[in-house]
Amino acid sequence: MSLFSLQKLPAVASVLALSAVLSVAHAQHSDKETKEDVQRHRAMATAHEAAAKCLESGQKPDVCTKQLQAACKGLAVGKYCGMKHAH
Repeated sequence: MSLFSLQKLPAVASVLALSAVLSVAHAQHSDKETKEDVQRHRAMATAHEAAAKCLESGQKPDVCTKQLQAACKGLAVGKYCGMKHAH
């Protein structure tokens, strides 16, 4: 094995280990948990659609963001309902 290949070995091993962990974690979801995830994603989509309509209506972004945050409370990670983009 060349030195170049040996240098890549830890990175390759890390990727393989992470893939194995994610596969096991995904396999452990029950049908009930999957259905709950689907419901959460639909609720987040509904909240984001409402935020888009709020902005289209001419409301100030701060107003729409507060509405989004209220609609997404307990659904997603972070204060932007699991999604943030650049401005």
